[in-house]
Amino acid sequence: MHTHEPAGYDCPFCRLQRGIHNEHNQPGDVVGVTDLAYARVAPKWWPANPGAVLVIPRAHHENLYDIPADAGHAVWDLTQRVAVAMRSAYDCAGISTRQHNEPAGNQDVWHLHVHVFPRRVDDRLYERHRETRWAPPEERAPYADRLAAALELPRSFD
Repeated sequence: MHTHEPAGYDCPFCRLQRGIHNEHNQPGDVVGVTDLAYARVAPKWWPANPGAVLVIPRAHHENLYDIPADAGHAVWDLTQRVAVAMRSAYDCAGISTRQHNEPAGNQDVWHLHVHVFPRRVDDRLYERHRETRWAPPEERAPYADRLAAALELPRSFD
């Protein structure tokens, strides 16, 4: 097992599901929930790619190495649904996905998640990773609402 999660880790993705919120984790960020996965607008934004989404297994799995097949399939199925919905809801030119494992792989939250980015021609996504910023909840909300409407999935964990 390849684990880097510190003892007593208080996972922000698990907190959100338990109803514990802060500026970076709001219930309104959630755009779709299935039995085994959920999607939410990411609080950290790249300059030319607003409204990026994280697709996350509902159960706590640190990385790709330890996720059970059924949860992995659920994450990937929801990633595809998000990509299709994002393409129309955001009227973007394309979609990119990324998933990081371990510190050397740039993982910074110890719960598996897949990034889904709306893409624009010449947006320089991979060149601008140092220019990220935390988007406030009111800036994330319109993206979450548009994407949730396109997904037509429940938005709560109940």
